[in-house]
Amino acid sequence: MKKFFVVLFLGVVLTGCNENKTAYVDTTKLIQEFSEMKEVEADFNARSEKLKKELDSVAQGFQQEVMEYQENRATMSQAERQATEQELMQKQQMLQQQQQVRTGQLRQESDQVIDSLITKVRDFVKVYGEENDYTYIFGSNESANIMYAEEGLDITQEVLAELNAAKTEE
Repeated sequence: MKKFFVVLFLGVVLTGCNENKTAYVDTTKLIQEFSEMKEVEADFNARSEKLKKELDSVAQGFQQEVMEYQENRATMSQAERQATEQELMQKQQMLQQQQQVRTGQLRQESDQVIDSLITKVRDFVKVYGEENDYTYIFGSNESANIMYAEEGLDITQEVLAELNAAKTEE
């Protein structure tokens, strides 16, 4: 009888040791509702709008020069027209290059910051999983990596709450 209880006890202990604790998070929701991500998006939207206004202002100045040229074209000599047209074409090319460079720089900065925030979220989920004894925390998104999950396995809101709370503690 004593052996039976020892075997039963070992069976319960071993079975309990192999239990995997799993859950999943909606990665899209986690990233979109992360307060720091919202702040970064708002910052880059404001910077993008400011850049657009600056570039529009420069473009309006250029358009004004083109209109002045068109108004004065009839009174110009052939050489003056050619020189002015050449100058305007160079300005237009320079403005286009400036626009491409500046918007490219802003996009690159945005990508870098967003990549670092995604890494921060991943690292947080890893620590969260370790601290809460999860064997696996899966990520789900609109491409349906997880087609079905038992009710209660979605821990997105809990992770999001702690992630946002951790951000405010920094």
